[in-house]
Amino acid sequence: MKTLYLDIFSGISGDMFLGAMIDLGVDATALETELAKLSLDGYQLHVCRKTKANIEGVKFDVHLLPSGGDDHGHSHEHGHSHSHGHEANDGSSHKRTFADIRSLITGSVLSDWVKKKSIAVFRRVADAEGKVHGMPPEKVHFHEVGAVDSIVDIVGGCIAIEQLGKPRVLAAPITEGSGWVDCAHGRFPVPTAATLEILGSRGVTVNQCDEPHELVTPTGAALLAEFAESFGLMCGVTPERIGYGLGTRDTLTRPNVLRAVLGQAEAVREANPLDWERDTITVIETNLDDINAEHLGHFVETALGGGALDVFHTSIQMKKNRPGVLLTVLCADADADRFSEMILRETTALGVRRHIADRRKLHREVATVETPLGQVRVKLGRLNGEVVQAAPEYESCREIADKARVPIKAVYADAQKALEN
Repeated sequence: MKTLYLDIFSGISGDMFLGAMIDLGVDATALETELAKLSLDGYQLHVCRKTKANIEGVKFDVHLLPSGGDDHGHSHEHGHSHSHGHEANDGSSHKRTFADIRSLITGSVLSDWVKKKSIAVFRRVADAEGKVHGMPPEKVHFHEVGAVDSIVDIVGGCIAIEQLGKPRVLAAPITEGSGWVDCAHGRFPVPTAATLEILGSRGVTVNQCDEPHELVTPTGAALLAEFAESFGLMCGVTPERIGYGLGTRDTLTRPNVLRAVLGQAEAVREANPLDWERDTITVIETNLDDINAEHLGHFVETALGGGALDVFHTSIQMKKNRPGVLLTVLCADADADRFSEMILRETTALGVRRHIADRRKLHREVATVETPLGQVRVKLGRLNGEVVQAAPEYESCREIADKARVPIKAVYADAQKALEN
C-alpha cells in the first residue's frame, strides 16, 4: 500500500513538511490554488530549490505582507512566489482562537477530508495549549500557531497529503533538541510545553539530542500526532520517491532537513484494518535469587521515578529449586542502557537480557463525567472510533472521596454509572 515515511532525524516543522511534500511531487501552484479557498489574505508563498548541508531540497516559506502589521513570518527567500494581497490587513491574526480558526476552515470550500484533518490538527494544539494555560480549548489564543503562516502550514500540509493520494503515514522516532526558545509566553526550555503536551497526549516517546535548538515545533508535532500511525525505524518500505524539506537554521550536529520517503509498504494484513497506535519499547529482564526484598522495592520506586514505562517482578523457581524473582523493566529504546546500568548497580544481577517489543495501543484520551459528588476524570480507550475501554481515574476519585468523606468505591460506582449512561 502507498506509504509516506517521515524520517525526522532533525525534527519537523510545518514549513519543512511542506517543502518535503513539494519535493516529492506536490504541485506548488495547485497547493496555492487550494489554499486560496480559505479566503485568507495578506501573505506570500516562496518556494525554491536550495542546498542545506550539501543536500538539495525545497525551501518553503510564508511571508506576511508588510501591510499585514504582523510581519513575523518565516525567512524570506527568492524563488517561485505566490502572492495573496486582496486584504493584506490581518493584524488580528495573533488573536485567533481555536473557534475562529475552525470557523475559517469550516466556511471554506476545501474538500471535506482536508477540513476534517485540518481542524483535527488544530484541535490537538488547542487541547495542549488549554491544558498548559488552564482554559477551555475553544478559548485558546493561538499566538504563533494562530498566525497566518502557521494556518497555511497546517492546512497546506493536509492538502499536500490529499494530493499525494492520502498515503499511510509512518514516522521515525522523534528526536528533539535542547536549550531554550523564546515564544509568546516568554523564555521556555526545549521541548516547549505545547509540543510535549501534543506528543504526550498521543503517547509518543520523545528523545532529546545535544542540538541546542528547537527541532520539533508545535505545528510539526500536531501534524505527526494526527497522521503518523507509528514511530519507529523504516521497515518493509520500498522507496519510490524521496523528498527533502529544508529548514532555515544551520544546525550543529545534523543537517536541518526533513526527509520524506514515498513508496510501497507491506499491506495491512487485517481484513478490517484497525486504527490502533503502534510503537516499540525495550524489555529488560534479569533473574534474581539473592536480593533483599527492601532493596527490590526501592529499585521499583527508583526506576519508575526515573521514567521507566513499567517495572514489575514475578515469582519464579530457579536452579536447585531456589525461589527467586524475574525483574522486568519496560522502557523507551533510548533509555535501555540507562536502565540496564541501573539494574546492574542497584540489584544483585550480574547481567540482563534485552529485546525489542512491538506494541499495539488504543487511542487514549482523558474526559470528565458528572457525578452527584462532582466531576470525575475518566480514561477512555478507542479503537476505530469506538470506546472499548473506560475507567475512572484513581487520583480524581480519591480527591473527591477525601473531600466528600465517602468511600472511594462509592465515587467509582457513580463514575462508572455516568460512563454507562
